[in-house]
Amino acid sequence: MKLVDHTIKEFAKVLASDAPAPGGGSTAALEGALGVALTHMVAGLTVGKPKYQEHEELMKELMEKSDKILCDFIDVIDRDTEAFNVVSAVFSMPKSTDEEKAARKNAMQEGLKGCTLTPFEMMSYSLAGLELTYQALGKFNESAASDLGVAALSLKAAVQGAWLNVKINIGGIKDEASVNEYRTKGEEILKRSIELADEIYARVLEML
Repeated sequence: MKLVDHTIKEFAKVLASDAPAPGGGSTAALEGALGVALTHMVAGLTVGKPKYQEHEELMKELMEKSDKILCDFIDVIDRDTEAFNVVSAVFSMPKSTDEEKAARKNAMQEGLKGCTLTPFEMMSYSLAGLELTYQALGKFNESAASDLGVAALSLKAAVQGAWLNVKINIGGIKDEASVNEYRTKGEEILKRSIELADEIYARVLEML
């Protein structure tokens, strides 16, 4: 059964158990999904309101784009856990001969790359979600101001959580070129995401 098909209670119970997965990665993806869902909701609450008529088309655009990002986040929730399971399976591989040891080593490297890719994708989705959320500032239904603030906080948690998962996995990757690329791009995404999230939160606080 896919994680995304669980009820909230079931997901939380599995997360709280001693099962090796899901863990922080899938949780970060869930945070992102909730954040961008709130952005979609706020835009939807703005559409059709005469006071915000001039921003109608922007809000519809934000709804369409946020729906796509929401689907991306939901998809990566399970993919992240699947990637972790690949790494876990490596520990059961035989290592009696040199050939077996080499195969095990190669499998681990491929597994770690997969475990790095999914949280890196989450970081990209988080930044895209925050950019949409930022576009809504000054143009959305202000009765939903706190919701927009929570959207920013959730997406910030998603990108920071995903970055932790990128960091822990690149520590075991031997391909320095890949490691440097993930580190450089990841730090750029993280910096920009935190800037946007903090700006949105500060602006929302001013409105309340």
